[in-house]
Amino acid sequence: MALMWSRPGGLSLRTTWVTPATIWLGLAVLVALGLPGLGAVLYGVTSRQVLVVLGGLVAAALGAGGGTVALYGIRQRRLPLH
Repeated sequence: MALMWSRPGGLSLRTTWVTPATIWLGLAVLVALGLPGLGAVLYGVTSRQVLVVLGGLVAAALGAGGGTVALYGIRQRRLPLH
């Protein structure tokens, strides 16, 4: 969180409200990068192409990050307010 350009004041998602736009963006990153990244890893492993595997791992990691933020935002909306 500390490396992001736009970040919450406390640098933590624990005390920050995730906006609906951020949830949709996280889901879009998951679908656009995460899932194809996993496919690229599988293709790279089966065809023994190291650069494809590395690119797929980077894409999958970015997709996992976006999916995690989206999941946390959805969780925030499902839990009762304190």
